[in-house]
Amino acid sequence: MATSPAADIVSAVGGAGNIESLTHCATRLRFQLRDASGVDQKAVEAIPGVMGAVPQAGDRFQVVIGGGVQNVYNDIMALPGLTGGGGAVDEDDIDSIKARERAKGVRGQVAWIDGLFEFLSDSFRPILGALLGASFFITFMALMATLNVIPDWNAPGVTLEPSWAFVNLMWQCIFVFLPLMVAYNATKKVGADPWVGFGVMAVLMLPGFSALKAEATPQQVFGSEVFIVPIFGFPLTIFDYSSQVFPPLLMAAVMGPLYKLLRRIITANLQLIFVPFFAMLIMIPLTAFILGPIGVYVGAWLAQALAAINNFSPFIFAIIIPLAYPFMVPLGLHWPINAIMLLNIQTLGYDFIQGPMGAWNFACFGATAGVLVLSLRHRDTQMRQTATGALAAGLLGGISEPSLYGIHLRFKRIYPRMLVGCFIGGLTIGLGSLILGLPNGVTTQAFVFTSLLTIPAFDPIGLYTIAIALAFFTSMFLVIWSNFRTPEQQAEFEAVRDAAEAKAAAEHVKPAAIEEAEGRAFDASDRPATAAAAAAAATAPAPTAVLDRLAIDVRAPLEGKVVPLSEVPDPVFAGGVMGPGVAIEPTGDTVHSPGPGTIAAAQPTGHAFGIVLDGGLEILIHVGIDTVNLKGEGFDVKVKNGDRVETGTPLVKFDRAVIEKAGYPLVTPVIVLNADDFGKVSPEAEGDVKPGDSLLWVEPKDA
Repeated sequence: MATSPAADIVSAVGGAGNIESLTHCATRLRFQLRDASGVDQKAVEAIPGVMGAVPQAGDRFQVVIGGGVQNVYNDIMALPGLTGGGGAVDEDDIDSIKARERAKGVRGQVAWIDGLFEFLSDSFRPILGALLGASFFITFMALMATLNVIPDWNAPGVTLEPSWAFVNLMWQCIFVFLPLMVAYNATKKVGADPWVGFGVMAVLMLPGFSALKAEATPQQVFGSEVFIVPIFGFPLTIFDYSSQVFPPLLMAAVMGPLYKLLRRIITANLQLIFVPFFAMLIMIPLTAFILGPIGVYVGAWLAQALAAINNFSPFIFAIIIPLAYPFMVPLGLHWPINAIMLLNIQTLGYDFIQGPMGAWNFACFGATAGVLVLSLRHRDTQMRQTATGALAAGLLGGISEPSLYGIHLRFKRIYPRMLVGCFIGGLTIGLGSLILGLPNGVTTQAFVFTSLLTIPAFDPIGLYTIAIALAFFTSMFLVIWSNFRTPEQQAEFEAVRDAAEAKAAAEHVKPAAIEEAEGRAFDASDRPATAAAAAAAATAPAPTAVLDRLAIDVRAPLEGKVVPLSEVPDPVFAGGVMGPGVAIEPTGDTVHSPGPGTIAAAQPTGHAFGIVLDGGLEILIHVGIDTVNLKGEGFDVKVKNGDRVETGTPLVKFDRAVIEKAGYPLVTPVIVLNADDFGKVSPEAEGDVKPGDSLLWVEPKDA
């Protein structure tokens, strides 16, 4: 089965799991690997499209691609295990972003805590789609009640006509049987048979189990009505386990170790029958008598604790929740809160957390909208695609993860602006609750995802709408006003973007003298009578069919002494990996254009320039070795990406003293990047040269 060069490169460096981060410069992929000791340099260099490989210290590894590095980088980032195509992440994939955020706190440093939150996350994540779908049915029912089409569908004692009762069942099917879904996922997470976990929890939800309370006296515990009946002399507490999530989580947490124990003590040929049997024999009574009630009581206690805070001051609660969520979600701390929301609805008939949480979500979506506006303004195609998808997922689905992991955690300027939006939204809910005399703040009678479509589920709808709108537009305008990139990041992005646009323009530009160029026929072994004649023929760009029959004279870009590439103290240039050419030991301090053409890449640091000469020849001028580390110090750049230049146009002036003091060689390679598209590349000069002298002669490719 054929594979792509991108997949071959990833495989050759040890697979996606061995890649800690990946960046790229104008010509090279720069890998930070977890372990570079096993990478076979020759195998990497044998991959089609790879021009060379350079192992470096500290598990760093460079793969030289040339001018097409951006395309290869995008292909790699689209591979499974890295990122999705439209939202490729520049330095970290989503998993590494999550890991980095976890490492900031106790999670990622204490194994059992990390395992706990992974357990919670994996118990809920697979059913989010079902919960989201059900939340839309709930919102629809709430909207119908608001419009007086149906009575208050969720109020006690209300009976709906059969048609609307059937619609109501569409969401109840998810929430009534939620404990079974959680039990399945949680048991699977701990390595036990998920269907056994499902069966154990199902016992507590059978109509016959609930019927056991007929002879018992109801009691109130943490706001929940419970019934206790004697079973073989032991007290069995009967609950309505619908929508409960803590009991199945506790059940799965105990079943995991039990399953491992049973597999150790029961021989392999009997495990299929007796491991599930003994697991059910032990776990059904244990869950019914002990774990189930503990789960109900713990959940009720947590819910009551949060309710007490909200009852004490809905104003403070409304501000704390949206300000806390941006930090809770990356750490996975929001999963227990989701469980408490469900419990609130079951025990109280409403939830008071989701309203303030909506302020956080819409502040998050507003920041994404600001990024989308800037990406359109900056002609940032990749970010536009990422932000569009994330904004759609947020506004229509109430899902924050695409925004959070795809954008916000990658650009640290966003978080402070988003927090202002969170504060404004929470403050609005808090003040509104005080003014309107709402003892519980903004509430909802159902578990919903806070999106545009679920606004009707909140009460009062007006206060909630104003709060989320303020949160959204505050974050949006702050991001637009201040940008989500730092000035350095913006300059780097514009350099890459302008280079790509300039190259595309150069490849499609039409010549001014096609007819004259077509009249000149060159064989691969012939030259025009003079270099001036060839330069004149190449003054205007020509289409590919004509370029194949033209030769190009590359002029010296600076004053100095010509030396062979083999003397350049860099293995990539010295080995000709980037392409053929020569180098110049400069005696001057200004780099000029080696011919008429377009600037394809003018690095903000001034250390390197890519030029597409008229005729399609791609030239790289690299001023010094490792001078990128100076970060622009000592370089005065004269051009920008997309500029039209003529022979001798100044590109950059550099301060020799700064470079020499830093200890970097000044030798400047002049490389033909796309030599494969042409014929022989021959040096034209030896010894001293001045700007404008013939330096390289590039012959046309054989027909």
